[in-house]
Amino acid sequence: ENSGANVPRLLTSGIGLPGEAGEYSELVKKILFHGKEYSQENIDKLKKELGDVAWYWIQGCLALNIDPNEIIADNVDKLQSRYPGGVFDAYYAENRQENDR
Repeated sequence: ENSGANVPRLLTSGIGLPGEAGEYSELVKKILFHGKEYSQENIDKLKKELGDVAWYWIQGCLALNIDPNEIIADNVDKLQSRYPGGVFDAYYAENRQENDR
């Protein structure tokens, strides 16, 4: 806190994000591998989990005083640099340039 960090928001984000991402992943796993129905009800549940992930992600942005749009733009730039032509390629995923983060 003495460094200007918003500790409550940082903790909220850091602890909440993996939990909500886990809930989303768990439902995807059950649909794909355990025979759970791919239904509107489950799509709605996935949508709610993604909303929770977004809320915790925004808490992280607020904690760090970073514009969420900046993070998205930086990520788009990174991926465009990594995958020429904008298409995923396993070779480029495994053989990154030295300055690729």
